[in-house]
Amino acid sequence: MMKRRHFLSGVAAVPIAAGGSAYATETDTPTPNAAPSPTPPNRIGISTYSFWGFRNAEMRSVQRCLHHAADMGFDGVEILERQLDDASHPALHQIKREAFSLGLDLMGYSTHQAFVTPDAEARKRNVEATKASLQRAHELGIPTMRVNTGTWGTAGSFDALMAAKGIEEPREGFTDEDAFPWVIEAYQELAAEAGKLGVVMGLENHWGLGRTAAGVIRIIEAVDSQWLRATLDTGNFLENIMPQIEAMAPYTFLVQAKTYDGGGRWYTLDLDNKEIARVVRAAGYRGYVSLEFEGSDDPLDAIPGNLAMLREAWR
Repeated sequence: MMKRRHFLSGVAAVPIAAGGSAYATETDTPTPNAAPSPTPPNRIGISTYSFWGFRNAEMRSVQRCLHHAADMGFDGVEILERQLDDASHPALHQIKREAFSLGLDLMGYSTHQAFVTPDAEARKRNVEATKASLQRAHELGIPTMRVNTGTWGTAGSFDALMAAKGIEEPREGFTDEDAFPWVIEAYQELAAEAGKLGVVMGLENHWGLGRTAAGVIRIIEAVDSQWLRATLDTGNFLENIMPQIEAMAPYTFLVQAKTYDGGGRWYTLDLDNKEIARVVRAAGYRGYVSLEFEGSDDPLDAIPGNLAMLREAWR
């Protein structure tokens, strides 16, 4: 009773406007012509790839990347699976603990697949490897995992593929139309596994059959599962950029934002990040934006400016 009296006396001390009430009721109505609440800004994360980039050996350590991200003020981190030197349960748990202690979300997990092949056994091995990756993402508490279609492999190397703007010839005797059913079948099986683990796969516009928005969307719609959506990479469309981004926006579960300070390793795109943000947010996207720095400048020097730019664009 004493506690109740103290509570009521405290309420009585709160000034109430004439005709008002200390509590909202079901009959309360919004103030006429009140301005709508602004949409919150998208949170900004960074891929560990931005620090390592397949060339900065001293920054391969995921833990080191976590500390750099926290010091720079990012909200979250996307882990590139190829940077994991140890994928054991204790190692994954340590990464999760480290991220939480730094105030960072683990918000993305980036992997590679190779389903564009007539070799059924090779596709099966890739399905099983992807299931293992889904399990690791689940273990880390990460809600979405970047996946791709894979490529024909006829370009010879990734550098050669980039020199050809991501275009490659199918294997002799086959066409891209032959490959779509292989990829769709693989993701139909994987979607069932992803649903069990609660990890949404994001099919990226990452060369192969995913070089175009139309290819990505075709696969997503054929699989027809909430556990396969899209990872939209703003730097992987080399023509008709804005129309393709707009087409993919309604399917997008994670955005990867490319930047090229000092010039890109393979190419440099002049991206209008404010316009990209406007188009993608207009489609209802409220999720993370993950920075993928791909410039030749020192990432530790360039990335803080990229973070400021993305916060401004996606606010």
